[in-house]
Amino acid sequence: QVQLVESGGGLVQAGGSLRLSCVPSARIFSFTAMGWYRQAPGKQRELVASISRTGSPTYADSVKGRFTISRDTAKNAMYLQMNSVKAEDTGVYYCNGVNVLYNSWGQGTQVTVSS
Repeated sequence: QVQLVESGGGLVQAGGSLRLSCVPSARIFSFTAMGWYRQAPGKQRELVASISRTGSPTYADSVKGRFTISRDTAKNAMYLQMNSVKAEDTGVYYCNGVNVLYNSWGQGTQVTVSS
């Protein structure tokens, strides 16, 4: 099974910025798509942003214009740049990678936005 390791979570004030990182144990291009999901307390896990193998990004409406998903093939890592964060961005953020063989998740990293 492929391992995904997230980092970069923490406590940030509303309006601030944070960058999350995800490093998979497989090559980035082995995934059909990768994405960031989040789960707030008492809510279901939701897709925040995804990026296809060709590099095309998609975003949830709630984060459009504030968050940017990217990847660095040289470092074999995926990132989520979070700007202008809001209290409702609080949650555990999970990295996900899928292809025809597997659907892998990281352990999650906590993001807490203080207002």
